[in-house]
Amino acid sequence: MFGGVFGGGSQKPAGQMAPGGMGGGMGQAQMDPNAQLAAAEQEMEMVTDMFARLGDLCNRKCLIQRYSDEELTKAESVCTDRCVAKYFQVNREVSEKLAKLSQTN
Repeated sequence: MFGGVFGGGSQKPAGQMAPGGMGGGMGQAQMDPNAQLAAAEQEMEMVTDMFARLGDLCNRKCLIQRYSDEELTKAESVCTDRCVAKYFQVNREVSEKLAKLSQTN
């Protein structure tokens, strides 16, 4: 899903456009500029939404709601780091599974 931004890589054969307009294949050169702009805007919306959900999820899970210090505690920092890593790992794995499913269909 976010391979163009986060290094997941494109699973598309050469000449086909990867979702979100970041395929880098020949299909991108053949796309209408308006379609390229729409694809870039759609990918930006998806990335923005993903970061918003990631921030909300990890904040609720990891941050103590009673702020006694302006800095994160070590436990909050470690929890947030692990939360973000797991979120991206799961996102990558789901994207790879969906790409394989779409190739077989």
